[in-house]
Amino acid sequence: MKKTNIAQLQWKRWQSPKGKFAQAYKDVSGAIGDVRNGWPRRGHPFNLELVSVPPGKSACPHHLHLQQWELFVILSGTGVARAGNRRVKVRAGDAFMHAPGEAHQLINTGTEPLVYYLIADNPPHDVFYYPDSRKWGLRRPRKFFRLTEVDYHDGEE
Repeated sequence: MKKTNIAQLQWKRWQSPKGKFAQAYKDVSGAIGDVRNGWPRRGHPFNLELVSVPPGKSACPHHLHLQQWELFVILSGTGVARAGNRRVKVRAGDAFMHAPGEAHQLINTGTEPLVYYLIADNPPHDVFYYPDSRKWGLRRPRKFFRLTEVDYHDGEE
């Protein structure tokens, strides 16, 4: 059994280059050996993070996963969850899930940090799509790109 104490974990801070996206997080599952430490050969297949998003910021861009499920449990603060084209107000005590294929984003609309637990199943071969910027991403290797349509036989004969 691997064990950690959330109160003793250090906050890791992250911010996008222009500051639109920002968060601090405690990598709870990373402390006890999650997918980033070797799943499926070693570790476990899920992710648990304690996340704090500053007022007026979002933790990440609007995106969807082709395989990953994400469960959010709001501990404090207020915000808006974008789910596809909908916007839903969220507050302390709310819990909600985003299934694979559902674009989502969590935005802090309050004056205090928005704090929540994020629980995800972290499949090892997930693909992401970002509707606002029309780009794709791969978990492994960590690459982001835009697609150009070609004919099925292009480059094959």
